[in-house]
Amino acid sequence: MATAILSALPEEQAGLVHALAHPQRITHAGRAFWRGELQGLSVVLALSGIGKVAAATTATALVEHFGVARIVFTGVAGGLGEGVAVGDVVVAHDFLQHDMDASPLFPRWEVPGYGRTRWPCHAALTAQLARAVDVCLERMPGGPRRHAGLIASGDVFVGAADAALSLRRSLSAAGHDVLAVEMEGAAVAQVCADYGLPFAAMRTISDRADDTAHVDFTRFVTEVASRYAHEIIGEFMRLL
Repeated sequence: MATAILSALPEEQAGLVHALAHPQRITHAGRAFWRGELQGLSVVLALSGIGKVAAATTATALVEHFGVARIVFTGVAGGLGEGVAVGDVVVAHDFLQHDMDASPLFPRWEVPGYGRTRWPCHAALTAQLARAVDVCLERMPGGPRRHAGLIASGDVFVGAADAALSLRRSLSAAGHDVLAVEMEGAAVAQVCADYGLPFAAMRTISDRADDTAHVDFTRFVTEVASRYAHEIIGEFMRLL
């Protein structure tokens, strides 16, 4: 059974598409999927699209149409936690939706119908992804670091210092010490939980979710993120 590799943007996945052996492009649900092999193992590459709804649709298609065995997400995020710097990598232990608020009917950030706020990643798959990150970061200049912990997802690009600080403080006050913020991971984690599918995710920090985020993000995705994804996922598939 295949491993699905998800990314949010084409630039994040360009190197992986070029590295595919026996590539086959498949259109389904209005999306392009690439089936092939990496390191001799079957994979399906897909772009999640931006935002939680697009990501959930893509993850569901990977499960229902392609029957994948596991999903791994690689992409970029804004750093929120102390010491999480541009160029570092955060390997998710779990996710939450920072824009979920059905209060007062339910506690803030709790997903109605589930009785939970945070969505854990698969422990063994996450450990394997973390090992791949460590191997690759050791070869990269500048000493980027790996972090592990909570990532927050929401349908908003956090690109102002005051908004980032407010988000971090409100989550921390409720016991959610968030390391990074992005727009898709929590939705994929919820879909994988629904289907009982192993899920792991890594995010390379492209910016600090502050007032320069829109500038840093574009440059970083183009110049750095694709290389990170290619090298780390290649190592991950070797370990798999």
